[in-house]
Amino acid sequence: MNRTTVDRERLGLNTELVTVNMGPQHPATHGVLRIVLTLDGEVVVSARPDVGYLHRGIEKICETMTLHQAIPYTDRMDYLAPVVNNLGLAMAVEKLVDFQITEKCRVMRVVCMELGRLSSHLLWLATAGLDIGAGTVYFYAFTGRERIMDLFERMSGARFTVSYGRIGGLARDWEAGIERDILKVMDLTKDAISEVDKLLTRNKIWCDRNQNVGPISAEDAIDLGLSGPNLRAAGVEWDIRKAYPYLGYDRYDFEIPVGEHGDCYDRYLVRMEEMRQSIRIVEQALKEYDPSGPLFPTDPASQKVFLPRKDRVLTKMEELIHQFIVATEGPKTERGKEIYFSIEATKGELGFYLVGSGTNVAHRCHFRSPCFVNLQALPVMVEGQMVADVVATVASLDPVLGEVDR
Repeated sequence: MNRTTVDRERLGLNTELVTVNMGPQHPATHGVLRIVLTLDGEVVVSARPDVGYLHRGIEKICETMTLHQAIPYTDRMDYLAPVVNNLGLAMAVEKLVDFQITEKCRVMRVVCMELGRLSSHLLWLATAGLDIGAGTVYFYAFTGRERIMDLFERMSGARFTVSYGRIGGLARDWEAGIERDILKVMDLTKDAISEVDKLLTRNKIWCDRNQNVGPISAEDAIDLGLSGPNLRAAGVEWDIRKAYPYLGYDRYDFEIPVGEHGDCYDRYLVRMEEMRQSIRIVEQALKEYDPSGPLFPTDPASQKVFLPRKDRVLTKMEELIHQFIVATEGPKTERGKEIYFSIEATKGELGFYLVGSGTNVAHRCHFRSPCFVNLQALPVMVEGQMVADVVATVASLDPVLGEVDR
């Protein structure tokens, strides 16, 4: 704690300001985030987010790896929605090398994207509730998330860092009948969301702790580069799935929830409605799912882009050779070609900037992390608020520091 005497007349204060560190311990900062708070009593005069405690250098590492080898590193960015990061990078590479996926793969990716969004939002709901004392919510939300984790385990063999995305497709096909189980989980998730809605939405304590807390205007949100639920809660109707549709999102009927006040309560309402809309998208996508279709393209020219099926690699010499060629040489990128591809990830706009090198290694790789950009709005949101409101505001932003310090 550092006490500093200030010019009382200039600031209009009759007390000394106190500078304290919030974090970088994990509780209430959702990662190794340090917030330098300047306080007048319990009122926040200023806040300065201080990041950089992970320093993993994922982008530079990816510039030394082949495009296939880079995929597992995306799991470690927003590790609460790893499959979304996997597929975002895979689609960016496919744009760089002009590759078209199959219809079956497109549908499966949409389902995975929205299941990832549901999983992330449910975990946010559980932890945000705990941050401000709503302990019961945790059990409803986390139970719902565990059901989705079980589905990912069946799809990919892993629950958390799934590494399920592949350039040209997915790591493996779905088992027979899993689409029926996904629909059952969606019904149970609807029930869990309804229970949380009854517990929180009109709860006086929850409303007092969130309404008019951490507000931001639409103009400030746009100026600061906010995206995702944090931008929409400020009243800006912007969703990349609608503005620049990918994976055929323009085929699906879903709404973009928008808030009015840009406070913690609106951010809660927006995410609650987003979960309902994700369930709508999953249900529509599964109607298009054809289990008999090919996961990967079958034309010979496409074979140089994606890895063959593992069971064939282990049993056929030709497929082993194919695997070796793709792993060491493909997919080759055009030297100097640069692309930017962005998706509506769970936290906002997740962008991938890639520059081709003429080999299967990207010359330049940069990720636009929504959590990193969203954090810069924190000082605007908490200035003039109470210390306890900082906890609620950080939780409402839903930062993941693995993505911030990528």
